Amino acid sequence: MGKLLKPFSCMMRHGVMASHLANHHFNVLLYLCSSSSSVESSGDGDDVNALNLGLERGFEIFQQMVSDKIVPNEATFTSLARLAVAKEDPEMAFDLVKQMKTFGIPPRLRSYGPALFGFCKTGNAHKAYEVDAHMADSGVMAEEPELAALLKISADVKIEDKVYEMLHRLRTSVRQVTDSTLTIIEDWFHSENATKVGEVNWDVNKVRDGMVRGGGGWHGQGWLGSGKWRVARTQMNDNGVCHSCGEKLVCIDIDPRETENFASSLSNLACEREVKNDFKRFQEWLDRHGPFDAVIDGANVSLVNQRDFNFFQLKTIINKLRQISPSKRMPLVILHRSRVSGGPAQHPKNKTLLEMWKASGALYVTPPGSNDDWYWLYAAVSSKCLLVTNDEMRDHLFQLLGTSFFPRWKEKHQVRLSVSTNGLDLRMPPPYSIVIQESENGSWHVPTITEDGDIEAPRQWLCSTRSRNK
Repeated sequence: MGKLLKPFSCMMRHGVMASHLANHHFNVLLYLCSSSSSVESSGDGDDVNALNLGLERGFEIFQQMVSDKIVPNEATFTSLARLAVAKEDPEMAFDLVKQMKTFGIPPRLRSYGPALFGFCKTGNAHKAYEVDAHMADSGVMAEEPELAALLKISADVKIEDKVYEMLHRLRTSVRQVTDSTLTIIEDWFHSENATKVGEVNWDVNKVRDGMVRGGGGWHGQGWLGSGKWRVARTQMNDNGVCHSCGEKLVCIDIDPRETENFASSLSNLACEREVKNDFKRFQEWLDRHGPFDAVIDGANVSLVNQRDFNFFQLKTIINKLRQISPSKRMPLVILHRSRVSGGPAQHPKNKTLLEMWKASGALYVTPPGSNDDWYWLYAAVSSKCLLVTNDEMRDHLFQLLGTSFFPRWKEKHQVRLSVSTNGLDLRMPPPYSIVIQESENGSWHVPTITEDGDIEAPRQWLCSTRSRNK
């Protein structure tokens, strides 16, 4: 790194090439400097020299950028913030983020990271909270690493209200945590300060009202109970009963207004990316024929454990869903035009099936050039019904839907298929929500993330209960 930066900084000090450098070139150099400064030193002379050189040259490069009247952007400020933290000056890193607004540059999550983690590292909790508040004012949402850092420093400096707040923010935006975050939470419940906090005589009705307003799974009324916490890493049985304390977790309701807003957002996104009139025609069709008790991603279901498109397999799943349907009506099958106009669809038996489904108002064929993912997802959301697919919905299309409501919706509505000796089995949504839960008596249950994201895969939970609860 030192050998790379020396010739550049030397040429810039002598005015060589500086006039030919654009914003991108300066940002590359600043990134290299900030990267060299963020590497942990092994303690030998070469490492220390590289770190110091990265710091020195980084600020020299920025001064040259200013002299050349090159307008900085978000990447510029983020690299400078990293350099500031490498100098053990998170205050400077925070000031740099504030300056971004004077340039009309919206800060991003990575822009705040150096200041936030820098203050957390130095134990300055109040400044870390100030950065957190600035993030909120800028519309930047903290993710698990930031919330975990705020949780840890809150526990370290014994601000129990902030620990409580961060647990609830993790519950809302993260839901399931990584093992490193779980360890921070576990350490808090083992701490002496956690033993000391909590209401002994709380208002039971107020707590229950809080549970109802929140849809279940939390009350938000603060720490309840007294005495030492009994902390265990454990699992839940199929019905959501904790193996450690015997408490049954709840299935948290989804706010109907959130569902309506989600359906509206989904419709807007689909109209932007599909032929608008095609999707509008589908919505009109759905208004006439819906709502349904279940929607099937036809292509996905027909190919589960199959090499070729299998209409008989699709028929079997339709019949299974019809049997468990409250109204006993057929589910809606979404298939792309290409699936109903060639190949296996030309077989007489399959033609008969398709004609029967269409006549029953249980089949919608998406037009050429369309992405049928938009259609089956919108149909399930707007009908507030089950969605049958093994698609994990992780690609770019689904990332557009955000991380706030969509994971909760999937957890309560997605039906997956599993292969057994009897063929395909329906794997219904779990009877409890896999999310951090706070009970009426003050207990906490915190789930970890599974490697493949399978909601039915065994996962570790942290169970924290009081030895004496009301």
